[in-house]
Amino acid sequence: MSEGTANRQVVVQRPAGLHARPSLAVAETVRRFRSQVSIRSGRDQADAGSVLQLLSLGAGQGRQLELTATGPDADRVLDELVRLFANNFDLDE
Repeated sequence: MSEGTANRQVVVQRPAGLHARPSLAVAETVRRFRSQVSIRSGRDQADAGSVLQLLSLGAGQGRQLELTATGPDADRVLDELVRLFANNFDLDE
């Protein structure tokens, strides 16, 4: 089983930023995969599987985030997260 590393960049589009519901959507997505995922906002970094750590980033609208995954499905999990950000976290609000 190969351990790969992948990186992507996304921009927070939601006016309310990366608040509770989007953070939960990110964490739930990450938990479906085996790779470890972190999100960096400026100098701050969070475990993407932890809602509380994601909220601590305080990532507002327009903030660029760097996603990094390490593990056997690193590209797949990041592709899914990029889709989630692009589709407004599948939230209708």
